[in-house]
Amino acid sequence: MVSEEEQQSSVIEPRCNTFLLGHGEEEQILLNAWKNRTLHNSWLLCGIEGIGKATLAFRFARFLLAADDKQREKYTSLDVSTDSPAYKLVANGSHPDLKVIERDYVDADKKKVLKAIKDGEQLSDEELRGLKKSAIIKIDDVRTINEFLAKKSSNDGWRVVIVDSVDDLNNAGANAILKILEEPPAKTVIMLISHNPNKLLPTIKSRCAKMNLKPLEVNEVASLLRRYRSELSEKAVKGLAELSSGSIGKAILYADNAALTSYDDLCKIIYAKNKYKLSDLLAFCDAAVADEDSYDLARELVLKFVAENVKGCENIDELAEMWEKAVKIFDETERLNLDKKQALINIISGICKVI
Repeated sequence: MVSEEEQQSSVIEPRCNTFLLGHGEEEQILLNAWKNRTLHNSWLLCGIEGIGKATLAFRFARFLLAADDKQREKYTSLDVSTDSPAYKLVANGSHPDLKVIERDYVDADKKKVLKAIKDGEQLSDEELRGLKKSAIIKIDDVRTINEFLAKKSSNDGWRVVIVDSVDDLNNAGANAILKILEEPPAKTVIMLISHNPNKLLPTIKSRCAKMNLKPLEVNEVASLLRRYRSELSEKAVKGLAELSSGSIGKAILYADNAALTSYDDLCKIIYAKNKYKLSDLLAFCDAAVADEDSYDLARELVLKFVAENVKGCENIDELAEMWEKAVKIFDETERLNLDKKQALINIISGICKVI
């Protein structure tokens, strides 16, 4: 079980997290639907990554699995005590009435996790961050939902399915989910999490009650950073909150990977325009291709810079065109396994010419 003190000092998994900021209205909608017996069977939680969609889904799941159906009027929030059996079972991934579908670890890393569990050991934060997950949710995992729903609930109560995220399904998986959404059993809630609902099958969207979660306010991101990364200076908190585009998940990722320094280095190069030092550009690109995570971060920061500066640029059309070109280069580099360093050099030097 995760204590309140631990929740304030680190980032915890959504299944354990009892603290959610910025989505009070959405919580109330779910609570009222339950209290009024008008709860939809299927929900699509949409919004950018890292704003609390999964945390909200688990928060509501815990509530449904813990609340007394005969005393609906007494509930004013979705809070569930960390001492309750429902909280402990959900946190441990062992609640019989909750099914969670997500990308599994690749085979090699899955063996590491299973070995640690077998040996009674706990992987360090660094080891956990190094684990890789598969690119998609496998169809076999989706099919286990049918097996789950075919069984009776443990106490004739609710059953909850969380898919995090539905974006990770391939065509076969999406069609399998669609069939489940067509006729969900009574007292079942299916919560689909999506970072990009525009790419989902229209029939999936039409069968769900859609809930759009907005990006967090800058002050909300800052507040959460102080909670989960208390060692940060106020200057860093402010900078990360502004850089993260309303996502606490991004802000924490940036904090843990020195993104502020990288972004400052990038800005220094670009704002120098054609007078940038080649040594600075090469140093930035060398650091960016040191490993896959560093490259992903650099790619994200480059695109973020262009997107956030295009409106104030004198050459707005040229910079907008450069953004499209950058996206294309990054995509081709990934698909064709081209030189990542050269791709970054070409993109950044191109931005310098039009900024």
